[in-house]
Amino acid sequence: MKKIILLAVTFMLCISLCNAQFYKTILPSNPFADSLTKAVTDFKYDYNHIEGPILPAQTQPDLRVFRSKVSLPGSSHCVIYRFNSRIDTTSSWQAIMYEGDDYDEALKQYKSLFRLVKRTNIKWVDKSYLSFVGDLELPKDNVNFAVSTLHLEAMDEQYAKFVAQIELTNAGGAYEVHLNLQNKDSDTDPTN
Repeated sequence: MKKIILLAVTFMLCISLCNAQFYKTILPSNPFADSLTKAVTDFKYDYNHIEGPILPAQTQPDLRVFRSKVSLPGSSHCVIYRFNSRIDTTSSWQAIMYEGDDYDEALKQYKSLFRLVKRTNIKWVDKSYLSFVGDLELPKDNVNFAVSTLHLEAMDEQYAKFVAQIELTNAGGAYEVHLNLQNKDSDTDPTN
């Protein structure tokens, strides 16, 4: 009887370890989720807590760009865009996840980033978990860019228009994949 119980316990232990390894491969890494959570929750403070040094002057006089203290794993750099005009005083956070000339690799990174953001549970201030909802938008025929918009399921009024936009862009054969965290009514694109 002891052998049967020992065998059953060993079997259950093996199953739980295998499942743990399986879930680790499909769920976002903790560093990704932690970094994304920091950026998302600091939106409430206009990204002031994660703002680093200002970067060199831009061509647009009403735009200031700051290095972000929060960086996503795998990103080449993360920045905060601040618009300072009478018309637009918004801020947005951006991570550049891919830069290169390989469209297939850019598309792969775009899809992967979408899955990571969608599967990430954002730990909220009340210790609950929130997630992003939305659908993956693929590039149309003969068009090498796409934008997928995910909305955060938050009850906080400040986050009513908050979105995560995953972009695949093409400028003269150079592809980039971005993650932008901003208000939806923020139509100004800092990368143009």
